[in-house]
Amino acid sequence: MNRLIPVAALVLAIAIFFGYVSPAYSGSVAEARATIKRVQAALDAAELFDQKQNELASAKNAISPDDLAHLETLLPSSVDNVQMILDLTALAARSGILLSNVNVAPLPAAATDPGTIVAPIGSVDLTLTATGSYGAFRSFLTGVERSARLLDLTNLSLTGSETGVYAYTMTARLYWLR
Repeated sequence: MNRLIPVAALVLAIAIFFGYVSPAYSGSVAEARATIKRVQAALDAAELFDQKQNELASAKNAISPDDLAHLETLLPSSVDNVQMILDLTALAARSGILLSNVNVAPLPAAATDPGTIVAPIGSVDLTLTATGSYGAFRSFLTGVERSARLLDLTNLSLTGSETGVYAYTMTARLYWLR
């Protein structure tokens, strides 16, 4: 009988371990540890994001208000294509050419791999039709070049004339921050 009690206690301890402790440890405890790891990773990422946000805010605060205004003019936070069309029309009038047709076409979003970072810059294409002399058109292009707004001329076609008044069709790409 004295030898039977320790053996029974050992068998009972093994049964309790495999029947209760092991399933609880590998089941709900393992799930809880995995959840804790995921939450800790999310907290670490949030802390890293917060640090980066603070660094960027302090870098932005270090820029003078005048320079920020120039940056906003160069690359505004909205497309504002109506204002750009008005500005181009006024520039054309000052240059001596007439804008007769303006079409706005947003560019399709580029397909990217899930791992790539997409630049926060959007763009639209403005297709402009103008008529005027070559000198006036050169003056217009000089004004576009000197514009404070970021604008690329991506396509230009010219239709000749005997009178010296030419027809120009051009496509300009306009950029803004998303």
